[in-house]
Amino acid sequence: MTEPIAEELVVIRGWGRISALGVASTPSATSPPPFTTHAASLPVAALPAAAEAALADLRRTVPAYRQLDRTVLLGLLAARQAMAAAGWQANLTAPTTPLTVSIGSSRGATGLLEEFHADYLAEGTVPVAASPLTTLGNVASWVAFDAGSTNGAALSHSSTCSSAFQALGNAMAWLRAGMATRFLAGGTEAPLTDFTLAQMRAIGIYSPYAAAEWPCRPGAGKPSTFVLGEGAAVFALERVSRSSLHAEPLAKPVFVLESVGFGFEAIGSKTGLSPNGQHFQQAIRQALAQAQVTPAEVDAVVLHSPGTPAGDAAERAALHAIFSPALPVLLSNKWLVGHTLGASAALSLDFALHVLATQQWPVAPFTTDLAARTEKSIRRILINAAGFGGNAASALVTML
Repeated sequence: MTEPIAEELVVIRGWGRISALGVASTPSATSPPPFTTHAASLPVAALPAAAEAALADLRRTVPAYRQLDRTVLLGLLAARQAMAAAGWQANLTAPTTPLTVSIGSSRGATGLLEEFHADYLAEGTVPVAASPLTTLGNVASWVAFDAGSTNGAALSHSSTCSSAFQALGNAMAWLRAGMATRFLAGGTEAPLTDFTLAQMRAIGIYSPYAAAEWPCRPGAGKPSTFVLGEGAAVFALERVSRSSLHAEPLAKPVFVLESVGFGFEAIGSKTGLSPNGQHFQQAIRQALAQAQVTPAEVDAVVLHSPGTPAGDAAERAALHAIFSPALPVLLSNKWLVGHTLGASAALSLDFALHVLATQQWPVAPFTTDLAARTEKSIRRILINAAGFGGNAASALVTML
């Protein structure tokens, strides 16, 4: 007999990440700034040398991986970390432990798609593998393959910059419905290509601080300081009963994914953004309602805050509408890792877990409304994400 929903929790058993900060690294502003200058003369948050080496090693582990897009490889590396941290073994083929995979990506196999298209323009042909290697579905399917999953679905999601939370929300729905017991969910993106950077520059939001140590400055106001980054974060999620969790030896913090809420506003602009952040308000209110949590019970918010004046202001307007008169502690990691599009929400959740576990975070070295420190204990964090087209998503995570 299934226990009532109130007695069941979705816990984060383990997680992994790779970003401009490295592989499984602790967020820090004391290390050398992770930003470099791309060939297009734009600042980017690219992987450091050690992370590149880890990616190269992964590519050599399986012959088929040599042909995979960078986006897929980033997802594989983060998923392997998540599996190891959760204590889940690969080749989960037993009927009692099915593993389902859901991975979000805004643009999917960006690098390979551009390469294949360039070859087609030059030669008029493409290799047979062009289509299967660039379809969005190949992201989750390769992660599932690497995890040895033969008894669960492999789902890929694209909802621009909220893609990772679309995957996370899908995972929660499946777990709570009893359609899965173990889930790998997250986001991955490798958008540092000439064509993608040209698109961001065309929108007119890219940071002018190419030579600055910290070119991405969320909450700093004008000018826009949007900077692209690359990376991935994947989470090992499991549905457990509250009673069984309390029976376990709690040698380390237990993180509970309480809810994932969604919002959408269809307005006629290139970014799908209203000044009062209606889609943010919808997503936040839905996340709070699902978790049966009041605004006063939220201690901190990891902002989506891409560094664009309009985007930053709309999110803060939404927060004021819900949390006034006193906002929670405002946090962001984009000034450390850039905006990783479909992976950004996953890396923000990773950052939130770091804050919950350590009660610390690096202080932004520029004028901003991001919190430097707080005297109160942070036990519950709201994480926001939003993207072009009017999509928004918010997740609540707490530490037991």
